[in-house]
Amino acid sequence: MKANNLQLATFKPSNPPSMQLTDTHCHLDYHKFNPDRAEVIQRANDTGLIRLLVPGLHHRSSKDAVQLAESNPSVYAAVGFHPTDLDEFTEKTFEKVKDLAHHPKVVAIGEIGIDYYWVKESEKRAIQREVLKRQLQFAQEVGKPVVIHMREEGDAWTGDASVDLLAILSEWKSGLSGALAERPGVLHSFNGDLETAQKALALNFYLGITGPVTYKTADKKREIIGQIPLDRILIETDSPFLSPVPHRGERNEPAYVRHIADKIAEIHLKSPAEIASITTANAARLFAWGD
Repeated sequence: MKANNLQLATFKPSNPPSMQLTDTHCHLDYHKFNPDRAEVIQRANDTGLIRLLVPGLHHRSSKDAVQLAESNPSVYAAVGFHPTDLDEFTEKTFEKVKDLAHHPKVVAIGEIGIDYYWVKESEKRAIQREVLKRQLQFAQEVGKPVVIHMREEGDAWTGDASVDLLAILSEWKSGLSGALAERPGVLHSFNGDLETAQKALALNFYLGITGPVTYKTADKKREIIGQIPLDRILIETDSPFLSPVPHRGERNEPAYVRHIADKIAEIHLKSPAEIASITTANAARLFAWGD
């Protein structure tokens, strides 16, 4: 992706929105946004989004995320290597990502983690675990929270990936102190069972909720989310993926995060404005990006 595709003007909402929302995970650097990236951010701002977090997947993606953050006041970045993009991981590219991590608008290390859905070979899974440990160690060194990806081999809600991930996170968490121990990160697009959720919460992790919570077949997911404390929930679109109802089947975008907030409000018997306020405050605590 050419850098000039990412340059954007500064926008202000045309009408003051009634709620302040945050999308804590959107891949705005993705090529599907090349034709109208500026308009996408404009719609997000007009809808009431005050913060958008763009995570990196490898060095080039992380660099693009930082560039987007530099160009837009409401956009922040995370940098790191996604577990399915480790062909991009070398000592040289890791050093470049480490350099990016010191940028003032980089608020997290991510998207990092474990993916046994796309990666089947035991040797490559071992590499995932080792690279994850190295990135966690770096996050500890720079004192920034982590954005964690986890996907099981099949459709099961718990399995080897979650067992391996929680073991690694537990060991890492035991060595943390201060703010990072209290708020170590978020399990992005959480799709685990209640036991996995409880173990993650016991490690002080936040859980990111995405569009599938709005799907008709997601009753079990909604039941689990109803048992997650509101002060540990973040809302995220994972744009351009996982579009919520009523936009399922379309390209997702940050403005649609309001539909996720609406569904969580329904589950927890709160107003959408309350959920917007709570989740925006949660994100501000985790990522420390100020007012």
